[in-house]
Amino acid sequence: MGKKVTAADVARVAGVSPATVDRVLNARGGVAKDKEVRVLTAARQLKLDRALDVRAARTLRIAAFLQPPENPFHATLAKAFSDQNKGPNPYNLQTKVFFVGVDDAPAAMIANHASKYDAVIVSQPQDPALVEKLEDLAEAGTPVITLATRIVAKGVTHVGPDDYRTGRVAGELVGRCMGRAGGTVLAIVGHLSMAGQAARFQGFRDVLAERFPECQLLPLGESRDSGTRAAALVDTALQTRPDLRAIYNASAGTVPIADLLKRRGLAGQMMFFTHELMSERRALLSEGVLDAVLDQDPVKEVAIALHVVADAFGRSPLKVETTAPPVRIYFRESL
Repeated sequence: MGKKVTAADVARVAGVSPATVDRVLNARGGVAKDKEVRVLTAARQLKLDRALDVRAARTLRIAAFLQPPENPFHATLAKAFSDQNKGPNPYNLQTKVFFVGVDDAPAAMIANHASKYDAVIVSQPQDPALVEKLEDLAEAGTPVITLATRIVAKGVTHVGPDDYRTGRVAGELVGRCMGRAGGTVLAIVGHLSMAGQAARFQGFRDVLAERFPECQLLPLGESRDSGTRAAALVDTALQTRPDLRAIYNASAGTVPIADLLKRRGLAGQMMFFTHELMSERRALLSEGVLDAVLDQDPVKEVAIALHVVADAFGRSPLKVETTAPPVRIYFRESL
């Protein structure tokens, strides 16, 4: 039988004092984040059973800065965080969601709250002040994760699909559904300032130009995540372009657009594509109002983001395999 591992052994491997090891393993608090990670990692390396029960460690508090729940995608993200808080929660994490509009100075909001939390998760538009704040947090040792929408910043981990590739998939789908005759297409995004949405549109546009030259793409519509505005953009296009054959809505506003198509007697005739298979979109797909939905599984994205945090603190015995969940295409017969 091998020698029993002691706190002194863990302290030596982690490069900390035995008192620090005692505080971490007995969840007494008062230990810097980087030292806590080193202690838990060393304890696992040495197979100290006490440290393998991550529930014994203190609760890690996470701040998630999402866009307002008027955007159904972000409402789904918020619910997923809430469900994770109530579930088995093997890593002992608790997430507080802050809703921040694009005009509400996200960098200032994060600056006001981040110091009270162990990790930060952000789904916000790219902004110089925000980038600077996230890089400062990452440099200070706080795990920072951008969720669903990529923000280009040093030291930040992104969880979400490749948006450009997803846009190309959407373009391929629309182009093939329209057939050789092609036709006029209206694309709508929420905010071009969201790097992910801009990349998604670029991929969509590039595929139509490369492979489906018969498809004429109208000037891009920007709804600013307003369902009313999204429907108004479609209404204008229907009035000015009677040859409109397909709508690609890459953000919020699917239900108001569907309502407009129903009022115009175009539901099931106008090709209509969108993202995220939430309940109301599932119903529209079942009715035949939507032709297809590309889904990136926001619930899975939340689980991956929390796994990234757990891994950063040495609480997960399994490494994160991928931070880019697959995008799936759903048709009516997929339901």
